[in-house]
Parts: sequence; C-alpha cells; structure tokens
Amino acid sequence: MKRISLILALLVAGTVAASAQSKSFTLGKWVEVHNAILKELNRSYVDSLEVGRIEREAVNAMLESLDPYTVYVPEEEQEDFQMMLSNTYGGIGAIIYKPDVDGNVVINEPYAGSPAAKAGLRCGDEILTIDGNSTHGLTSAECSERMRGKPGTTVVFEVQKLRGEVVKIPVVRERIVLPAVEYVGMLNEADGYVLLNKFTDGVGQGIRDAYHKLKAQGMKRLVLDLRGNGGGLMNEAVNIVSLFVPKGSVVVTAKGRASGTEQVYKTTTDPVDTQIPILVLVDSGSASASEIVSGALQDYDRATIAGTRTFGKGLVQSIRPLPYSGQLKLTTAKYYTPSGRCVQAIDYSHRNEDGSVGHIPDSLTHSFTTAHGRTVRDGGGITPDREVKAKRYSRLTYSLVLSGIVEQYALEYVRTHESIPPVEDFHFADYESFIAFAKDKEFDYRSSARAFYDEMKKALAEDGLTEAMSAELEAMQSKLDMSKEEFLRLKKDEIIPFIEEEIVVRYYFQEAGVKVRIRYDEQLQKALKEAAI
Repeated sequence: MKRISLILALLVAGTVAASAQSKSFTLGKWVEVHNAILKELNRSYVDSLEVGRIEREAVNAMLESLDPYTVYVPEEEQEDFQMMLSNTYGGIGAIIYKPDVDGNVVINEPYAGSPAAKAGLRCGDEILTIDGNSTHGLTSAECSERMRGKPGTTVVFEVQKLRGEVVKIPVVRERIVLPAVEYVGMLNEADGYVLLNKFTDGVGQGIRDAYHKLKAQGMKRLVLDLRGNGGGLMNEAVNIVSLFVPKGSVVVTAKGRASGTEQVYKTTTDPVDTQIPILVLVDSGSASASEIVSGALQDYDRATIAGTRTFGKGLVQSIRPLPYSGQLKLTTAKYYTPSGRCVQAIDYSHRNEDGSVGHIPDSLTHSFTTAHGRTVRDGGGITPDREVKAKRYSRLTYSLVLSGIVEQYALEYVRTHESIPPVEDFHFADYESFIAFAKDKEFDYRSSARAFYDEMKKALAEDGLTEAMSAELEAMQSKLDMSKEEFLRLKKDEIIPFIEEEIVVRYYFQEAGVKVRIRYDEQLQKALKEAAI
C-alpha cells in the first residue's frame, strides 16, 4: 500500500513539474518569437518603423484580450493615473469649456473654495492667454494641461471678464481634491442622504463624519446613494461597512488563481450604529467597491438595496512596477461577498450597451443565504431587494445634453443674469428663451420613432421596396414629422430640470446641482416610499 501511495505521489509530482515546464517553455517560446518578429520588422519593413507606437498597440491589444481593467500605464501617463486613483491633481480647480480650437477658453465651473474661485475667476470668463501664450489653436485638453502644475506655482491668465474688461489674473496652484462624498443633507425630517461618487482614500472617514452630522439633525434612516459610483479602493469599502456591522465581521474575500492567495477582509473597528435603517441606492453604473458595500450590507440584512442591478465587476486589481517607470494595473483576484457570492459576471463577454452585466437565467446561477435566511443569487452584480427603475428620457433630451446645448445656454444665461434666487427658491421660468436659443443650434432632434423610421426607410431601399410602399411611408412621415420648436415645447417638463441644474451650479457650485437633481429624482422618491420605515 505504501508502495502504491509513493508511486501515485511521484506521478502527481511529475505531472506538476511537467505542467510548470510546459508553461515556462510556452512563455519563452513567445518571447523569442516576439523579439524575432520585431527585429525583422526593424531590419526589413518597407516603411520607417515607429517601434514605440506598434509596441504600445501590441501591449494594449494583449491586455484588452484579458479584461478591461488590466492596463499598462507608461511614465508619461502617471499623473493622470494617480488622479484617477486619488481624485487629486495640482491645478486651479475649475472645469473649462472650449467651443472650438480657434476660440477662447471659457471658465465653465470653478470649484467652491478653489484657487480659481479665490482669484476671482467666474463662470463665463474667457481666458485669452495662459502664461502669455494664446489659447487660440489649442485644444481643451492642451489648455487644461497648461493650467495644471505643481502646487505652489503660479500661472497667469489674461482674462476677458463677463462685462468686457480684459485683466491679468495670477492664480497660485494648489492640490485639488475632488470630493468623493459629493453631498450630505436631510431629504425630510427622517431621511439623511449621502451621495458618494467614488471610493478614494479617506472616504470611510467622510461617511463617518456625514453620519454624525445627519444624526445631529434628527436622521432616523440613512440613504446611501451609490448610483453611478464605479468603485475605487477596496479598503475604503471595508471601512464603510465597518460603520454599520459588528467588529470582526467578514466584508469581502479576495481569491486569486494560486493556492494560498485567499485574503479575508474583516471589520477592525467598532461600528457607529448597528440599528439605524439603511437604504442603499444602486444602478448599472454601481461597480466594484460599490458592489462590495451593497453586497455585504445585503448579506447581513443590514440594509435595503433599491434601484436596478449593479454593474457586475467582481475583479480585484493590483499595481505592479515595470521597467522605465511604468506600471501594470493587473487583475489578480475575484472578490466574494460574505454569503459566498462572486459578483463578477459569469460570461464577461455578454454585457449591455453600458458595459453592465446582461440577463443571466437562474439556471446558470447559484443561490446563497443572507444572515436572516433570505435567498440571494450570484451570476453578476447585486440584484436589489426593491427594483426601482430610473426615469426614461426622450432621445431629444439626451441629444440636448450630450451636444452641449443646455451647457451653452447656461453660459449665456450667466452673462445676462448677475444673480439668481437661492437654490431652494430658483425655478427656471424663461423656457421660450431656451427654445429661441436651441432652435438655431445643430443637434439631432429626431424622436426615437423618427430615427427608427429613417432606418426602416434605408432597409426598404436596400430591398427595393421604397416605391411599392411610398404611400404608407408618406403617411407615416407626416405623422412623425415635428419641428424643433414643437418637440422642444412637448418635452418642456423633461428638459427644465437639466437647465436648472446647469444654471445653479454656476452660481452656487456643485452642491447646488445635487439639490436640483434630488428635487426631480423620481427613482429616489419611489425608493423612499417602497422601503418605508
């Protein structure tokens, strides 16, 4: 018996060794092939060879074949990469707008308390030069790059103010920290509301501070809005869950490919409140760390999750250094909620247009149990306890927003209105002026039905059926045709909230815009009612 066991052990060891040798041989083979191809191209290719470009494209293509999150970051892109991770950068703290390359840069939104705001730059101011160099001929990205710089350094702008005077304004750059906790406030006498847009360093403490602020204002239920929050640092997700579940609770488990790489993340601090009702809002844009928080609170039956199914990104990334100061953001593990669910989509290749996980039948998923015995399932994303769909907007409204028409109108509004009432009292009432402004702009104002009709006409033409159906097509077109003005008036109630938001942020900064969004947020109001305490 011992002899048989020994033989089996030797066979297993030999298989493992052969497998390792095979992987090493395959890796060595392709490194050699790659180098040989590159050398031959460099020696014999008919045209001059841009080695840097084709190598970068080759690396990108290789990594893209794995998943969207494994990426190479060269030295020259480190600053943008760090900004993405930390939500910080050195600059003046303002969003700029450049209508065209030959035009001036317009200050669109200075951040509250930013160097730009402190120096007197206001929405609508036009920047003519940056450190003596004209902004004409520069793209918006190029202008932004010149405005950024090391904190403590000065950049000088030549600015045409709203009233026409041209002045020089020096601005001392600072370390700009974009707030991850975008808004904290009471929705009513009982519901405290926190809007979290990213999981950056220190955001757990930010949520702790928000809780104490709202509690002091009489909060009876916490509403944590994670809609559109694409995630960030895993440890900050753990810190947030730590506030509401007992110390020592498992929040998430990360499992890599190799044995022994499993890591269990538990809460390590005492909670601030294990009893207050919590409502977490999610949607298809809620990903990664957002899914860790919502999944853990759901598994412990500690919160009601409302909205629509989350994105389905259950992958963990780690940063690895590379030669020549580059970095590799590498997917190293998948994460699992306390009940054992993997949030990652089963079939990553089949997703919705926004990238979120598509429909997965229950037959392909597994059931798990929450702390109170409720059944939850894996297969991709977190399925909410209360499905509450967001308002659907018309094609016209999307077109107005995405083409910048609403934004451009807000800039014109600022130029002709020195002030507006406080956000709570401001309601946009001059819609006819917006119609007059928008009707002369170029944008796709077709209804969804008219756009579908145009595609149908193309298909009929390809099939040679246009003439045979000409009468029907003319009748349908006469019903679908609508002028810009008619369609804009028809969708007035839908468009006004977007105009109001764009206007108020230019007088009262970003927090004001959130207040306007809350005013018209039908999904939020419905979720509050369906999960009533």
